[in-house]
Amino acid sequence: MNAGTFPIHSAIRCKVSRQGVNPKIHDELGDGELLRLSGTGDEKAFMTLYRRHQGSIFRFALHMSGQRETAEEVTQEVFLALLSEPELYVEERGALQGYLIGVARNKVRRALSQSRFVDFLSEGPSEISIFEGLCKERDLVALRRAILSLPPNYREVVVLCDLEEMEYAEVARQLGCALGTVRSRLHRARAILGARLRKKETCPA
Repeated sequence: MNAGTFPIHSAIRCKVSRQGVNPKIHDELGDGELLRLSGTGDEKAFMTLYRRHQGSIFRFALHMSGQRETAEEVTQEVFLALLSEPELYVEERGALQGYLIGVARNKVRRALSQSRFVDFLSEGPSEISIFEGLCKERDLVALRRAILSLPPNYREVVVLCDLEEMEYAEVARQLGCALGTVRSRLHRARAILGARLRKKETCPA
């Protein structure tokens, strides 16, 4: 099973499947419309949202926690929250994905405060486009170690800006800080990562 792909939680499936299904939902619909339709009891609308954003939320939670189990639980909790309280998302304030990552961020921080166990290093290679120079699996392991060793506020900006490739302004909004703060944290985090990765064996030419 690939990272970011796993069965939808039975609680979510049960809750949406009790509602009626609108057969006219299409993947081209925007998130706001899909959320509105899911609020009327449209299972397909909600499942489309889930398929569209589940991967990003899972990857964020995995990179932040280092635990696949925690990432899966956080992802399911995020969508259960969206299903239970869709009115908390205000479309005018930003994209749904940013909102969901914000919810995931709070849940990951709560999970990290309860457990410090890390098993992310056992995961297989993942897509980390910004670090294309890491050409061997051991280099990816070194990268994961380095990211997980960062303080949470540095780790967040690396995951959101470099791995999820979110706009700096959106990251600042989600983290509740100034744009300059995002830039300075990211600069510092990259410097720390670079210093730690340079200590590892480099890839042969």
